[in-house]
Amino acid sequence: MGGPGPVEVGPGGPDPLEVASDEASPGEPDPVVTAPDEVGPAGPDLGAVTQATAGESGGAGDVPRRQLAGRRRATVAPEPAPELSEAELRGALEAILLVVDEPVSELVLAQVLEQPAERVGPMLDEIAAGYTAAGHGFELRRAAGGWRLYTRPEYATYVERFVLDGQSVRLTQAALETLAVVAYKQPVTRSRISAIRGVNCDGVIRTLVTRGLIEECGTETDSGAFLYRTTTLFLEKLGLNTVDELPPLAPFLPDDVEELADATR
Repeated sequence: MGGPGPVEVGPGGPDPLEVASDEASPGEPDPVVTAPDEVGPAGPDLGAVTQATAGESGGAGDVPRRQLAGRRRATVAPEPAPELSEAELRGALEAILLVVDEPVSELVLAQVLEQPAERVGPMLDEIAAGYTAAGHGFELRRAAGGWRLYTRPEYATYVERFVLDGQSVRLTQAALETLAVVAYKQPVTRSRISAIRGVNCDGVIRTLVTRGLIEECGTETDSGAFLYRTTTLFLEKLGLNTVDELPPLAPFLPDDVEELADATR
């Protein structure tokens, strides 16, 4: 290649771009000159530069880009639960309210049924109004921030009579004998009670536990069998302060009690 040619100077002076090109060292390729009107006030297009750099780096530069795209892929949202009809919603609410033992809020009911809370609230009001209009013996009432079924106050006398009569059912002879054994021999195992009475007492013991008159109080060291004792309800029913106030058994025992005891050994 030959040396740089003479610089032509026009009327307005030499072109600075051409001067810079002429001053380049011999043997080097001519630099790429960008026209002033191609470069805006904000500078070159960085996006074009980034794409060009990525293209020059080959296929290796595309791997992280694909992985990042995969990570940003949105998860598929679960399909919304189907909307219940008015009859289905009413029946589901009534079924839940029959088994709850404390007031349940509208929000909890809506979450369980997967229905909007805006539908649950008005339906509960409608159910409550329907019970009142029909004159049922129970009502749906809002209490403690939730909803629960209650018996109506006008029927409280009958409910009280039923509850009290159920609690005052007389114990059978077998239950009274088993309760006496527990009271005087406590703590005592089930097998010991059966041995004293001479019959199996499993069913009677379950009845007494259900009535709240006796309870488990640990296990026997040797056999691991459950021990039973009387409860505070037992003392309350008999009007006693402690079991030490129980009457002595001696006056009620037969004269040949020792002989009977030896015969059972």
